[in-house]
Amino acid sequence: MNFNPSSVSAPNKKLDPPRDTPITSEELAKYDGSDTNLPIYLAVKGTVFDVSDKRDMYGPSGSYHLFAGKDASKGLGMSSLNLEDAIADYSKLDESQLKVLNDWYDFFKARYNIVGKVV
Repeated sequence: MNFNPSSVSAPNKKLDPPRDTPITSEELAKYDGSDTNLPIYLAVKGTVFDVSDKRDMYGPSGSYHLFAGKDASKGLGMSSLNLEDAIADYSKLDESQLKVLNDWYDFFKARYNIVGKVV
């Protein structure tokens, strides 16, 4: 994953006001794109984003599907597409990885509606 989220400008898209609906990890897993009747959610640092607009990227055949339906903070911070890294615990990331994770958070926040918080 050789992508620098901080180098991409935000689109001119009007976002809904952020919601703080509590969402369990089990509930989040239902929104992984496998059910086309449901939106696709992805969480970063506990904040849940609706990434349904990019079903081609986050849906079952998309290159970032491993992040769908879960909090992918560690994998994003490590710039890793390994399934075992697509987890919420980012406590072991070093300073440069935390910066990458924060850049990813800002990237998602500027582009996708916030639909809840992982509890």
